[in-house]
Amino acid sequence: MSIQIKEKEVIEAFELFEDALDKYELIIEMGKQMPVMDEMYRTDELLVKGCQSQVWLRAYKQDDKIFYEADSNTVITKGIIALLVKILSGESAQAILAYDLHVIDAIQLKEHLTSQRSNGLASMVQKMKFYASIL
Repeated sequence: MSIQIKEKEVIEAFELFEDALDKYELIIEMGKQMPVMDEMYRTDELLVKGCQSQVWLRAYKQDDKIFYEADSNTVITKGIIALLVKILSGESAQAILAYDLHVIDAIQLKEHLTSQRSNGLASMVQKMKFYASIL
């Protein structure tokens, strides 16, 4: 499934809700559904710099596709990284690097985040693209 299709599915899920609190609940639920990251990967080396919360992000390559695993110490941030993992994981490095994510604007996520969380979100995307560039 392409990035565009996965992103469209996420956007459609959020379009079911008009209320920002309902959207936050969906983000939290996405975080709860994400597999727990093995404790051995929750290291300072894998921390995403620039996030208000602690976010650990790991990437690996398998069959010419990039896969991500992530975790966070807060439910909202874990949901945000889960959303990004859902869309970008399992894609080629070239596709990840070339794609401009629309989901953040489409679901009006930035409008409901503090400036620190918005910066953290940008750092997460940047780190995911960085991993795609080196793997």
